[in-house]
Amino acid sequence: MGSSRRHAWGKHNVPRKLILPYLCLLYFINYLDRVNIGFAGPNGMSEELKLSATVFGFASGVFFIGYLILEVPSNLALHKFGARRWIARIMVSWGIVASAMAFVPNGTVLVALRFLLGVAEAGFFPGIILYLTYWFPEKDRARIVALFMVAVPISTAIGSTLSGLLIQVTDWRTMFLIEGLPAIALAFVTWFWLPDKPEEAIEEAPKEHWPLRKALTHPRILALSFVYFGIVYGLYTLGFFLPTIIKGLAPGANIVERGLINAIPYVLGAVAMILWARHGDRTGERKWHVAAPMLLGGAAIPVALYLSNPVAAMVAVSICAIGVCAALPTFWALPTSFLGGTAAAAGIALINSLGNVSGFVAPYVTGWLRDLTGTQKTGLWVVGVTMVTAAVVALAQGAGAKKV
Repeated sequence: MGSSRRHAWGKHNVPRKLILPYLCLLYFINYLDRVNIGFAGPNGMSEELKLSATVFGFASGVFFIGYLILEVPSNLALHKFGARRWIARIMVSWGIVASAMAFVPNGTVLVALRFLLGVAEAGFFPGIILYLTYWFPEKDRARIVALFMVAVPISTAIGSTLSGLLIQVTDWRTMFLIEGLPAIALAFVTWFWLPDKPEEAIEEAPKEHWPLRKALTHPRILALSFVYFGIVYGLYTLGFFLPTIIKGLAPGANIVERGLINAIPYVLGAVAMILWARHGDRTGERKWHVAAPMLLGGAAIPVALYLSNPVAAMVAVSICAIGVCAALPTFWALPTSFLGGTAAAAGIALINSLGNVSGFVAPYVTGWLRDLTGTQKTGLWVVGVTMVTAAVVALAQGAGAKKV
């Protein structure tokens, strides 16, 4: 009977206005546990574990290999079993692995745990994007996704300062342990509070327009995957290597001061994300709202490499962050405009999965090129070219096909 009461409470008494802030909190924790290796690396971890830039980049990016393998089946499971149980399961798994990062003895175990973290997290982000389509209409989609995804720049802004403070007060191992525990704790809240299945939400789930096989193989889905690849390439390059870049730009700053400097581009990105998404919903235009900020960000990041003044370089980096953050939520208005039901679960997961391959490629290639050339310039030129190319593909996709 206790179980029934808990389920009924979740079913009938959760206001829609509370769902989005709660999901944003979960994504804040999720993204911080994903990228906090970027703060640990230049602040003791790389030195203690004797990691080269290539190994550090590989450990940062191998997360996305595990993520890629299980993304689609995990999202299909969420569609079948409901958000409450499946998201709670994901959170317990990633929280345990994230906390275990505190005990890594060497680079090999670090790589293994990062891979397992990707396996544990698979399905979380696309599952939430799918879940939001059940609650909010298409005309508000970019704005709602922006309010959810604002957790990315906020997590990086606040997380960089929090992580820096934890490392300064304790060490990088304790940082991993402390930042991994909230996922486990909130998994129980999710289990007993979040509405379970789509039919429990305010709006009915959209009807399926494409068969599952078509959603997994259609050229338009694959093209959108590449567009997302370009956006995420810029996002994770900044996330994993910006703390190292800032350390070079401001060698006299302590770890907390560097964390505050690291926060600046993401605070600006958070503001741009919300304002640009609102503009996209208000105008109904989609393709330029994806492509324009990508072109801006892709052009800005190589410029930063040739600015000797640290302030000017941070301005260029901030422009890149603004471009990346503005493109993220407006992008998800494209696939959710023509996919529904099981096809949406599979298509969204596939786009997110293939797009996030850049989460492996970006840090690995950037680190490898840095070891090869002795400078960050070549790797960040690759970032710029990739983002600009993806922007061109976005323009070729148009604003959204008619529902099939």
